[in-house]
Amino acid sequence: MKWRIGVKMLGFEKTYTLPFKFDIPNYAKEFLEKKTFIKSWIKFIKRYLYIHLRGQNSLEIYNILPEHKEILWINISAPSLGDSLTDLSSRSMLNGRKVDLFTDKKNSVLYEDDFLFSKVFNDFKKLGECRYDLVVLDSYSTRSIDIKLKIAQLTPFVGMFGYYNGPEVNRVLFSFHQMNNLLGYVKNENELNKIARTSISISSADQKLIQKTKLPSSFIAIVIGGEWNYRTYNKWDCVIEKLISKDNSINIILIGSDNAKDSAKAIFDKFSNHNVINYVAKFTFKQTTEIINQAKLLFCCDGGLMHSANAVKTPIISLFARLDVHMQLTESICAFPLFDKKDVNNILVEDILQKYNEASKIVDSCHPTK
Repeated sequence: MKWRIGVKMLGFEKTYTLPFKFDIPNYAKEFLEKKTFIKSWIKFIKRYLYIHLRGQNSLEIYNILPEHKEILWINISAPSLGDSLTDLSSRSMLNGRKVDLFTDKKNSVLYEDDFLFSKVFNDFKKLGECRYDLVVLDSYSTRSIDIKLKIAQLTPFVGMFGYYNGPEVNRVLFSFHQMNNLLGYVKNENELNKIARTSISISSADQKLIQKTKLPSSFIAIVIGGEWNYRTYNKWDCVIEKLISKDNSINIILIGSDNAKDSAKAIFDKFSNHNVINYVAKFTFKQTTEIINQAKLLFCCDGGLMHSANAVKTPIISLFARLDVHMQLTESICAFPLFDKKDVNNILVEDILQKYNEASKIVDSCHPTK
């Protein structure tokens, strides 16, 4: 008990306590019940001491003020495209300021022609003599601190996740609520929850390229493949078979990345006499997002393309495992989700078809422009 109290006094509670006043879906309770404190404690102490040893502790502030007009956002802790989209989703609240982004090379392509970011960097050599009033740090990891030291050593900074590390959380809501906190609570809880979603800008060049493919006037898209087995659905062919038996004229477009090439080809060959188009690994992420933008509905599992669908407001039938629906979606999203505690492949084809029937009745009201 004394050890627990000492930990709290030193600030360890920052690793599992939300840094804003409104509650959002999180697994802090589950995190604490695991009692893996030693590993988390070591990581916290390492970050805490590193900030002090590098002379950054006095530069931490807790508000983004009107005078902070030139801002650099450092986001290198998000390992995947989906995490990057969720963690940077609240950038829309910084409209009216000049904001640059430093991120890794893989994620930087998401923010070309972005509605907010003026410049996007993934190489120190290209930064030049940029000067900033404020740095937004994704987390207080030693890597993020090192990057700040190289770019803006003496510039004040605020944290998004800060020391928060360990419990799973709805990353979109976390991003919006923490940005709202930093801006001085410019929106109330209900206002914020209604606008919380990912954002993505699609260039006119990418839009024109997809226009040239002459997509069907009405179609559904299905994301094939995935990085993790437990959230990679292996029965899309059965779903497609049922959809075609219900409507022989339905248009279906398969999308996904390189890891889905073999699966997509097998599905395409199986339904070669029907209106199934295979666009898996044929376009960039943002070009694929434009296909999703034109789709009437998207079938998917949790992943980057699901978050891009949420950005362009395409209704989704989404399959989740382990992390429940509330940890991934927000009330601003038109979704018809299904969940299994262990593996999306435990979700029945019949249940997916039932969600499709539900979605078909109201999908036009979700996205009437389609």
